[in-house]
Amino acid sequence: MELTGAQAVVESLKREGVDLVFGIPGGAVLPIYDALVDSGIRHVLVRHEQAAAHAADGYARASGRVGVCLATSGPGATNLVTGLCTAHMDSVPVVAITGQVPRSVIGTDAFQEADVWGVTMPVTKHNYLVKDSRALPRVLKEAFYIARSGRPGPVLVDIPRDVQNETIPYEVPEGVSLRGYKPVTAPHAIQVRRAAEAIARAGRPMLYAGGGVIGAGAHRELVALAERCQLPVTTTLMALGAFPGDHPLFMGMPGMHGSVCAVRAFTEADLIVAVGARFDDRVTGKPDEFARQARIIHVDIDAAEVGKIVDAHIPIVADARAGLQALLEVVEPRPRSEWNDRVDGWKSAHPFSYAPSDTDIRPQAVVEAVYRATGGNAIVATGVGQHQMWAAQYYRFREPRTFLTSGGLGTMGFGLPAAMGAWFARPDRTVVLIDGDGSFQMTLQELATVVEYGIPVKVFILNNQNLGMVRQWQQLFYQRRYSAVNLAASPDFARVAGAFGVSGRRVTDPAHVEPALRWALAEPGPVVLDFIVREEENVYPMVPAGAPLTRQIETGE
Repeated sequence: MELTGAQAVVESLKREGVDLVFGIPGGAVLPIYDALVDSGIRHVLVRHEQAAAHAADGYARASGRVGVCLATSGPGATNLVTGLCTAHMDSVPVVAITGQVPRSVIGTDAFQEADVWGVTMPVTKHNYLVKDSRALPRVLKEAFYIARSGRPGPVLVDIPRDVQNETIPYEVPEGVSLRGYKPVTAPHAIQVRRAAEAIARAGRPMLYAGGGVIGAGAHRELVALAERCQLPVTTTLMALGAFPGDHPLFMGMPGMHGSVCAVRAFTEADLIVAVGARFDDRVTGKPDEFARQARIIHVDIDAAEVGKIVDAHIPIVADARAGLQALLEVVEPRPRSEWNDRVDGWKSAHPFSYAPSDTDIRPQAVVEAVYRATGGNAIVATGVGQHQMWAAQYYRFREPRTFLTSGGLGTMGFGLPAAMGAWFARPDRTVVLIDGDGSFQMTLQELATVVEYGIPVKVFILNNQNLGMVRQWQQLFYQRRYSAVNLAASPDFARVAGAFGVSGRRVTDPAHVEPALRWALAEPGPVVLDFIVREEENVYPMVPAGAPLTRQIETGE
């Protein structure tokens, strides 16, 4: 059939099962927007292109499908960069389609021209500048395959406007064959056998799971391996929910703001079974002093990650699910051991804790109240900062794809658009945003999108009138020389919400926290609750940046 390039793009999206796109139109992408009108694909008009990328990201994290965003050339495309980098760092499958100036004026500094192919090369898994309209069906099919296969990630397709307008014979690509890109998914049998033998011999083994477990849909296999071998489990920030947060073997999150139990386990374990984790600096602390007593089994789909930060004694390049399934076929059951009892003792003696107050709202108490009010069944998105860590510590996630946060890049403003995307992916679930006053102000314009599309997201702001995490570092490491962190001039967020047509309340009394949450969750539409919390409350435990895990600060008291 004969189609314009723009129609070919839309037809390709439909063949990939896309039914939702987030974006903002502009001159260089108008042909695609025109083709969308009769396509049956729903378009969500956001208020900033960064939000389009974050919403596509949130959709992908909550659903496991590829999220799609659309922007025009120049500033439209460059506004996607932060969102694409966020998805790239956290291995989230997103396809971004951008318009570009016509081929004849590329390189002339034409109006709204930017080298988006060059700009996004470091922050995407792959990208394209399509100069031949006949290549569009193939390129779009490749883009989705690359985004979702192997280690997932974002792919950008930049399309000049005249390419969108040309008429081509649309031919459905038969498949994808990319020379040099052949992801290894099945583990090597000899390495799997070595790993099983190491687990059998270990006296102090533990499981360390990363976001790759969720990406591979391997959470059931993770639980099965832990229970069969009685392995204590820690999951990274990106993997919260991959292992039930209320399971007896769960030690909590590790690393900079991780549990005392998980940090001590790393320090004293003689075997670490790492699955879908990349040994991020926020987990390891000083790499040279990380887990010095332990042999390490590292299962990861990305061979470049194996041995990158810490040496892997038994490397297994494989999809997390395939790797765990292979291990389950050969490992022998292990009884509970003295090691398990020691771990349980650390958990009992060193839980996450804070000092309750009858006069000030403690942010940790708000998160605990949110957990109780939602029954632990909500999809929770966050921004980045102290509130993010409190959410990770005090909301016990039991299912995968229920905690959406920017881990690798640490992108403030991620929360609201990600929550929007999550609701479109899972409208059957309560979607909650736990945000900070700093993060929320970076993308609060998306309340207009929330209202326009009737997205019933419940926004709970932990408002300490500061850039809280930066303030904490300045308090602890810069002798309280506070510099550019005070946000006292921020607006009343409840009143701002009202201006957008969203119900809002400010909460200042600890006694009013739970009633306010019950009201918010009972409301049929979106709600903003602005909780005024203690200004100098800090996140503990804490490992100072670059320090070994043995220097963990358990409390500020």
